[in-house]
Amino acid sequence: MGTKWETIVFKTLTDWHQEVQVPPPAHPLISLVDFSDMTARENRQPRRISYNFYKVSFVEQSPTKMKYGQRAYDLTEGGLCFISPNQLLTDDGSPHLFTGMALYFHADLIAKHPLVKKIKQYGFFSYSVAEALQVSGKERETIISIFKQIEEELQSPIDAVSDEILISYIELLLNFGDRFYSRQFLTRKVANNDLVAKVEYLLTTWFEEGNAQQHGLPTVQLLSKQLHLSPDYLSDMLRAYTGQNTQQHIHNKLIEKARELLSNTSLSTAEVAYALGFEHPQSFNKLFKQKTLLSPMEFRETFN
Repeated sequence: MGTKWETIVFKTLTDWHQEVQVPPPAHPLISLVDFSDMTARENRQPRRISYNFYKVSFVEQSPTKMKYGQRAYDLTEGGLCFISPNQLLTDDGSPHLFTGMALYFHADLIAKHPLVKKIKQYGFFSYSVAEALQVSGKERETIISIFKQIEEELQSPIDAVSDEILISYIELLLNFGDRFYSRQFLTRKVANNDLVAKVEYLLTTWFEEGNAQQHGLPTVQLLSKQLHLSPDYLSDMLRAYTGQNTQQHIHNKLIEKARELLSNTSLSTAEVAYALGFEHPQSFNKLFKQKTLLSPMEFRETFN
């Protein structure tokens, strides 16, 4: 018999504070909790959990691996991870012996602020926890400083500008997260170069082995699954190294293969489209002309 996983959704910050046995939040829509103050309930069964609010965790050190879904990740040297509402996390019931702190804030806090739209632009909220941000010593100081400012504001009496100040700190934290992730992509060029090669190999294999005609066009989701990365993380890594996201890499390979078939075979343009995985030749014709400024027939005529 496999492990039976219970799923628990924490709807409010108060619910979560009760779960980890810390005092109720001073503000109903935002709280900051030190991991060392949390007390895990004993004899917990493995379960899946999700929050109805955002979570930004800064892990200073963890002698154990943590999990997102069924995947483990290592933060033995510390890191920052971003969880959006309704992401599913795995809690296997074992004690978590890490140190650090977590910021929790409900979407209602930013509902009337421009951040409610901007927050959707931060791709790292769509990364898996396995793709957490590894921070340097200087970056660690910056993060802790912002957390401390939030902590001080939460300890002050709530007034007419409290929410605006807290939101400004949240936005500052997210902007630094964006900067630090960009640095992480750029400083991992060897790994990124290997990633580009893997993407190229997967796409080449997909077309050469006839998978396109049988299963359709390759997708961002397909590649990210095979590479064990979240779609947004894969696209952001590729963009940082090559200037193009995953979809653009797919299109480049499609056009490369289309040119090969149009110039070296007698297949009709419709047959080329089907061979590449398109359901409708019109879609192929439109993409080809968009990328090359020539229709497939016009391109073929340049070889005759």
